[in-house]
Amino acid sequence: MPLPKAELHLHIEGTLEPELAFELAARNGVTLPYASVDELRAAQAFEDLQSFLDLYYACMAVLRTERDFEDLANAYLRRAAAQGVRHAEIFFDPQAHLSRGVEMGTVVEGLGRALAASEANHGVSTRLIMCFLRDESAESALETLELARPYLDRITGIGLDSAEVNHPPVKFQEVYAAAAALGLRRVAHAGEEGPAAYITEALDLLGVERVDHGLRCMEDPALVERLVRERIPLTLCPLSNVRLRAVDVLEDHPLPAMMDAGLLCTVNSDDPAYFGGYAGDNFDAVRDRLGLDEDRLRELARNSFLASFLEDDEERRARYLAEVEAYTFPRR
Repeated sequence: MPLPKAELHLHIEGTLEPELAFELAARNGVTLPYASVDELRAAQAFEDLQSFLDLYYACMAVLRTERDFEDLANAYLRRAAAQGVRHAEIFFDPQAHLSRGVEMGTVVEGLGRALAASEANHGVSTRLIMCFLRDESAESALETLELARPYLDRITGIGLDSAEVNHPPVKFQEVYAAAAALGLRRVAHAGEEGPAAYITEALDLLGVERVDHGLRCMEDPALVERLVRERIPLTLCPLSNVRLRAVDVLEDHPLPAMMDAGLLCTVNSDDPAYFGGYAGDNFDAVRDRLGLDEDRLRELARNSFLASFLEDDEERRARYLAEVEAYTFPRR
């Protein structure tokens, strides 16, 4: 039985495994630019974030119907549950689908069916977070928020993802203010490829409650002090950081130093079908290659539930935290 954990940084489109991509392509009459599952896997040797995004969007073309999104979410939830995930706060990118002619309702209804049945089918509670693509316009983000209004009973919060460089958080100040007025929780990718200053901007101008990635905060000691003082969670994705060259090798990852500094760090998988591992695989990797002991792993698991948007169900949060404390690590 794996260590119980929450996953807080997970793009559902990034869980599209090659096998499912080809299955959905056949179902929907879509031709992928790869001849086989093996050829698609071989294409996952990314040079940087942009080369990943090019492949990511090419594969996304197979997602067309509510059933496709339901199947995608169920496939992720099965894998996540097997790796100890008890609660998942799942990102989705509506603009990437709207631009292909797939309506907001198709995406939310499909994902929503899988998420509504997730506790019964997989033992995983869920939340849904709608992300805006930062390389699209601020006007497009506002239009997307408007399209989401009929579905806000199923959407917990908003996020900001895609290419970070040259797309500072300030660009999205208006849509974040509008989302806050609607009672939506707020997170944003910052400080992965972009500078530490983007983290500060996300806090001050977007009012984010969690920072996705955030590893470059270590370049600004005053920012680190602030993040510690304000208990702002960071949703780190170690295997992703290596695959996208944010760090050269996992052994160089700042996670241990970040924990030493008192930061509220969590470990997540980001786009696991593309980056070589789901949540439990990331935990195993930081244990084996960063030398994190059982106390540190338990701290990461505890942090994941503390950082979850479970304020509407504190009894559930307490139950998950009790599971973490009661967990016995297998002897190795």
